[in-house]
Amino acid sequence: MPWYVIHTKSRHEYKVNAGLLQKNLTTFLPEIEVWSKRKDRKKKFNTPLFSGYLFVDTILENNEKKLDILKTPGVVRILGKKENSEPFPVPDDKIQAIKRFLNKKTEVFSLQYPQKGESARIISGPFAGIEGTVVKSDFDKEMFVISIDLLHRSVAVKLEGFQITKI
Repeated sequence: MPWYVIHTKSRHEYKVNAGLLQKNLTTFLPEIEVWSKRKDRKKKFNTPLFSGYLFVDTILENNEKKLDILKTPGVVRILGKKENSEPFPVPDDKIQAIKRFLNKKTEVFSLQYPQKGESARIISGPFAGIEGTVVKSDFDKEMFVISIDLLHRSVAVKLEGFQITKI
């Protein structure tokens, strides 16, 4: 049977997965283990590899089957061609490649840290809410130096990764 990509509402992947499983459909929700970014601690947790998407293994021979999937709470649409909204099947070798990737337990990093010269906003600490320009960054140590124009003087502040966000 072919695999199809289901687009879900934001952060509804698990709810949609459970709803499709209740309808006796075979689903595949690839998950990765990531570290949380907290001020006081770090913790590992599972999150979907493709945020907002999951796969379903079924034959869409009629509109009733499509409608049954689309009526599942949290489903936005079945990905397909724009012209006629015909669902587009995902080749089985692509699904197998994703499964092989997940079995290798490779560490995946999704960083949105600002690069040197980019604008950034401080999100915690005494300078929270102030914007500036990244002067220096050390991604391994998650340390950043940001230049802030304060009273027409540039002040460099050393920050950790959880204290800064890219604008």
